[in-house]
Amino acid sequence: FFSPGFQVAPETKAVMKWLRSIPFVLSASLHGGELVVTYPYDYSRHPMEEKMFSPTPDEKVFKMLAKAYADAHPIISDRSELRCGGNFVKRGGIINGAEWYSFTGGMADFNYLHTNCFEVTVEVGCEKFPLEEELFTIWHENKGALLNYMEMVHRGIKGIVSDKFGNPIKNARISVRGIQHDVTTGN
Repeated sequence: FFSPGFQVAPETKAVMKWLRSIPFVLSASLHGGELVVTYPYDYSRHPMEEKMFSPTPDEKVFKMLAKAYADAHPIISDRSELRCGGNFVKRGGIINGAEWYSFTGGMADFNYLHTNCFEVTVEVGCEKFPLEEELFTIWHENKGALLNYMEMVHRGIKGIVSDKFGNPIKNARISVRGIQHDVTTGN
């Protein structure tokens, strides 16, 4: 997952451990510098290709999740506006991460490959490092979209996998025909 020689920061290791200990199913990473929602994979299937569409087996689900955020964001969803140096208007404000730019060691890829958690990356504004006085506006621009995204946790199949006596089965593998990516039940 990480390239050779890559050093994992202690706080990153702590988050990775936390993600493995609690059965999260949805998350978002908030960044600055653009107005777009990206989804895995962030690392290109071909490491020498810096901008290559690299879908997961759950491409349709990730696009739905990214669109849930983008469509509810007042500026990302504004189809008439070009902004931030990138033009994601024609794409509906979403893009596969590796198609935008490929990088290794991202949390969205880690979550998808090593946990049950689906994560998108939200670029919340044009400024990479916004000034303190801009944060209130950025929060209000993203609040509704974030709430809409969080509601997506209720989509899909959910339930309890149990044995014939009704006892929950820990770490049962769940497969969906046609999707080469299993998930497991929690504790």
